[in-house]
Amino acid sequence: MASPAEELDVDGVTVRLSNPDKIYYRKLGAEGGTKRHLVEYYRSVARSGALLDALLDRPTHLQRFPDGIDGEEIYQKRIPAKRPDHVGSCEVTFPSGRKADVLRVRSAPDIVWAANLGNITFHPWAVRYPDVDHPDELRIDLDPQPGTGFDDARAVALEVLRPLLSELGLTGFPKTSGGRGLHVYLRIEQRWDFVQVRRAGIALAREIERRSGDRATTNWWKEERGERIFLDFNQNARDKTIASAYSARKTPIATVSTPVTWDELVDVDPDELTISTVPTLLEKRGDPMSAMSDTVQSLDVLLEMADRDDARGLGDLPYPPNYPKMPGEPKRVQPSRDRDRR
Repeated sequence: MASPAEELDVDGVTVRLSNPDKIYYRKLGAEGGTKRHLVEYYRSVARSGALLDALLDRPTHLQRFPDGIDGEEIYQKRIPAKRPDHVGSCEVTFPSGRKADVLRVRSAPDIVWAANLGNITFHPWAVRYPDVDHPDELRIDLDPQPGTGFDDARAVALEVLRPLLSELGLTGFPKTSGGRGLHVYLRIEQRWDFVQVRRAGIALAREIERRSGDRATTNWWKEERGERIFLDFNQNARDKTIASAYSARKTPIATVSTPVTWDELVDVDPDELTISTVPTLLEKRGDPMSAMSDTVQSLDVLLEMADRDDARGLGDLPYPPNYPKMPGEPKRVQPSRDRDRR
């Protein structure tokens, strides 16, 4: 039997909480894994300002599990037509050229409303309304491949990426992915389009790869990655998203993608960052990404690196399969099936 709906006060706005006792995380059960626990987590980090800073005015997709993480997943890009007046939207253009209205987060009540829909993870674009065609973030995704894990991603981030950024005069802000990976964000000027930001990201990823001692790779095709950290350069392409800071994840223990300082990254355990622990951590030491908006940076140094790579014959890399063929892009053919390489 469904539990009775309730009304929550979120910064003076009434937000409905339906079926609060439904189990969303079966391993945590009624003591920590109900819909109420998830929604209250989101209400806490939204009202603290930390999650709102990460989502404010960004086109945002929802990763919903209305029946809990073991149930059906709904990856929702378009905003529901039926929604409260406080929930806003903005129009974006997908790689196909089609346009759509998507969620534009403007307040803590918007976040709690989405959580009540069964949203586990928020997936914001790297742009802010009203300019949704020029990113204000460059995102570095360190994705462990089979045979590697979080410790390997951490080592590449600390031993290769951090000193490289310092050498280039850039500042990165790391966060756990909520899984085995790591994300590092650079706040950038909104001067470049998605193609240019992706090109800068590729240049940075290639330099990480060169300095990694074969611990990291930019190989798009899985069969060529090996037991290395994949530097997913396509996370900077249009309509590609990463779980936001302070988003819960679809893991049995309700882990959270959590910003950390570079010093904290040295010994952080991502499994200890959950919907039950992160609010206390935030209250204790604040949000390490709060300074990101004061650290707006140029991509000029990375685009100069890209020019040097071009001169050495290193051009573009493949886009995801659902994208139209892009100018200068190499063949999108799995190497083992490429007859020209045989």
